[in-house]
Amino acid sequence: MICLLASSMIAPLMAGAITLAWTHSVEKIVWEEDWRRTAAGLELVQARVRGSGAGMEPPPEARLVNGVWSWKPNLPPQAQVVMRRSGATTDWRICISGRCRPMEAYVPPEADPVVMKPCEKP
Repeated sequence: MICLLASSMIAPLMAGAITLAWTHSVEKIVWEEDWRRTAAGLELVQARVRGSGAGMEPPPEARLVNGVWSWKPNLPPQAQVVMRRSGATTDWRICISGRCRPMEAYVPPEADPVVMKPCEKP
């Protein structure tokens, strides 16, 4: 299972795989990443972006299908992913089984940073 940590709060997402989505502050383009929990940590399975510009250029191995660039990032499993909330953009979105909700549905809107990591076993 994947959890969000904000200050002393732990929010279990009740899922072993999620899509993390956000909108770029300058380009106003949606970026999505599919993450899953593995024995080695959080694995970034796939990344997608619906355009390019201002630091959002897809890598050479990305493929354009129906207006979306998609690729498998070359990143080892991560122990945690730290997300910041600037207030300059809409909140991060957490998608589980195709249902997306803003991060504030899980942790307080003022929580910053928010850490995504594998949940500890009970």
